[in-house]
Order: sequence, then C-alpha cells, then structure tokens
Amino acid sequence: MISAIIAAVFAAVYLLATVRLCRGVRLDARALCLGGVICALTLVLASIRVPLPTGSNITCGSWIPLMLLALVYDCRLAMLTGGICGILAMLLIPGWQAVHWAQIFVQQLVCFSCLGYAGVFGSDKRWKALCGMALAVLIRCCGHVLSGVIFYSQNAWDGWGAWGYSLAFNLSSRLPEGILSILIVGLLPLRLMRRTMPQKGGKA
Repeated sequence: MISAIIAAVFAAVYLLATVRLCRGVRLDARALCLGGVICALTLVLASIRVPLPTGSNITCGSWIPLMLLALVYDCRLAMLTGGICGILAMLLIPGWQAVHWAQIFVQQLVCFSCLGYAGVFGSDKRWKALCGMALAVLIRCCGHVLSGVIFYSQNAWDGWGAWGYSLAFNLSSRLPEGILSILIVGLLPLRLMRRTMPQKGGKA
C-alpha cells in the first residue's frame, strides 16, 4: 500500500510539473517534423536490445535522441515527443506493454518524456547540460524502479522482495545506459549543433 502511494505521488508530481513546463510551446511544422523524426529514431533504437544476466536489457542508445533534442532545440518539445514515444512503445516494442492501466502513468509517460529534462537547465554551459542529463536519468530510473515494485513484484527472485528485485533488475541496466548516454552526449559538440539547428519556433 505504501509503495502504491509513493508511486502515485511520484507520477502525479512529475506529470503536473511536466505539463506546467510545457505550457506555451508552439508546435509549428518544423517542430512537428523534428519531433516525428526523433520519435521514430528513439523507437527504432529502443527495439535493438542487449540482454543482461538479470533478465533486463540495455538498448542501442535510445536515450540519446531525446536528450539531444532537449539540449540543442527545445526541452519542452523533447518532453512532448517523449510522451508520445511512451505511448507508441506500448504498441510497437515487445516488452513495453502495460500490465495495468496505472502503469501508463507511472512508467510509460514518465520514462521517455523525462529525457526532455536533459535541457531544463539550459545547454550554454557544459555543466548545465550534465546536470540536466543527470536529472533525466534519475527520474527515469525512479520511474522504472517504482513500476517494477508495483507491477512486477510477482517476478521477484526468492528472498529479494519487491524493492530489492526492482532495484537490482532496473538499476543493472538503466543506470549504466544512462551513464553511457550522458558520456556520449557530453562528448558531442553541443554548441556547434545548436548553431547549425534551424531557429526554433517553440519558445513562447
């Protein structure tokens, strides 16, 4: 019961904060096209997975496109695009189907859209980009762990319990993938990429 309350509060606070941040975003033709390309790329990369001994897996860099969209274009567009990715993932990616309707709010809408938080502090300084990406990874890990505790506790290994199982299962894959994504994006010439991107029309 306590775990369910924690998950509900986490999802509610996250979704309310994200909706508030996305207020005023303008979805012009350029933003829609860019969001569509990033969404497609994210789903394709999320379908290519490397299995781990724990039963979890690491995808082929599926976190990176949304992080880049947030850092070089608009974090609000990245959040919206990520939310759409989360919904489409249930239909297109095996293993992402929700086992309960509430999982859509605790996991599906959180674990992709949160990657837009990579750009919430800005990207004019390298440390701002790193802080934003670290926040995005933290939120995504929390979403996966809470979802595992609530919706997949029946899969817990003997003697591990719901929390122990979910932490081991998810952090063995999500945390390394998040760190690798931060390292890869952090090595890219973000300033140059921002200059070569067309002027965004999403800022209100």
